[in-house]
Amino acid sequence: MTNLAFNLLAAVPTTPTWSASVGLVMITANVFALVVARYGIQVKGVGPSLPVQLPGLFSGFGLPEFLAVTSFGHVLGAGLILGLAQAGLL
Repeated sequence: MTNLAFNLLAAVPTTPTWSASVGLVMITANVFALVVARYGIQVKGVGPSLPVQLPGLFSGFGLPEFLAVTSFGHVLGAGLILGLAQAGLL
C-alpha cells in the first residue's frame, strides 16, 4: 500500500456516543422528514396501508411512504449527527 492509502485509512472521523442530544437530533430529523413528506408527496396511500391507526400527521400514508420517509429521516439524522460532532457542537 502506498503512503496515501495509509493516511486515508488513518483518517477516521470521531463518532459521538449516544446521548440525549444525539437522540433529540435524530427525532428532529425524522419529524422534519415527515413534515416535508406530508406536503411533498403528491400521490399518497398507494400500496399496502399501515396496520394500525396513527395520528393526523401520518394520515394518508401507506406503508411504502412511511418506510421511505423514516429511512430518509434516519439518513438525514445520521448526517446531521456526524456533521455536528465533527464541528464540535454535539
